[in-house]
Amino acid sequence: MPLLAQQEMVPTQVLVTVDGKSPGELPASAITVSVNDHKQPLTGWAALDPAKTQVVVLMDQGLRLSVGRELDTLRQFISSLPDGVEVMVGAMEHGSVRADQTFTTNHEAAAATVRIPQGLAGASASPYLCLSDFAKKWPEGSMSGAGAKARLVLMITNGVDPYNGSTSLMNQDSPYVEAAVRDAQRAGVAVYSIYYGDAGIGGAQASLSGQSYLSQIAEGTGGKLFYQGMRNPVSIEPFLQEFKRILSQSYIATFDAPADSRHDLARVKVSAKGAKVRAPEAVHPGNRE
Repeated sequence: MPLLAQQEMVPTQVLVTVDGKSPGELPASAITVSVNDHKQPLTGWAALDPAKTQVVVLMDQGLRLSVGRELDTLRQFISSLPDGVEVMVGAMEHGSVRADQTFTTNHEAAAATVRIPQGLAGASASPYLCLSDFAKKWPEGSMSGAGAKARLVLMITNGVDPYNGSTSLMNQDSPYVEAAVRDAQRAGVAVYSIYYGDAGIGGAQASLSGQSYLSQIAEGTGGKLFYQGMRNPVSIEPFLQEFKRILSQSYIATFDAPADSRHDLARVKVSAKGAKVRAPEAVHPGNRE
């Protein structure tokens, strides 16, 4: 008898995104899910519902002040999110997130809370400390049930972890980044990032280090890193438009996972016939309850 069949199983959900410009609708029959290296049948497969989606835009307070030219673009993006999406804008500072307003479906009101960052070196303390803290304190509700919401974070940051010492490529094992990945996985958060330079640590080495960490966060949570080489993007608008397209190409997969891991994480692998998909590498079992 398979090992998973001997364990108590609990309904679990995961956000799955289809890569590609025009993938079309992906049927459940094309999806394969493995939990802890054991295939599990889908019990549910549905396109992401805007009315059951939360998006958090987090701005690193250490960003260079040149990001100010992007603020109107960011406000327009927030205002144009699909009707029903709950959105919140937060500032990453001193190891936590400060927000002027909680989640709202009033996108114009949320857009109005976008502010230029402080532009002070190290103002965020660490984007990963901020992300971990926010993921742990996310408002109640998981990815299913009456009040459940799919959770996505869009960070604008240089991704450098100042607490891990040197930005050398020989020193890229940060415990703070690893903790942020785990905390986001436990909270069911897909983390997307736009790379943008910081007022503090700079140079090619710092850019590579920060982008490496942001890629680690994205791969672990099923998100994506947006960047344009090692310099600041000419405009963040193409990235914001891609993020909106991602919302229309995402699904909620439901399956069973072993209950004995419900207070930790279970390894998950999602694949599809004829399409490339992204999903978190681990999930908190029982997050449907």
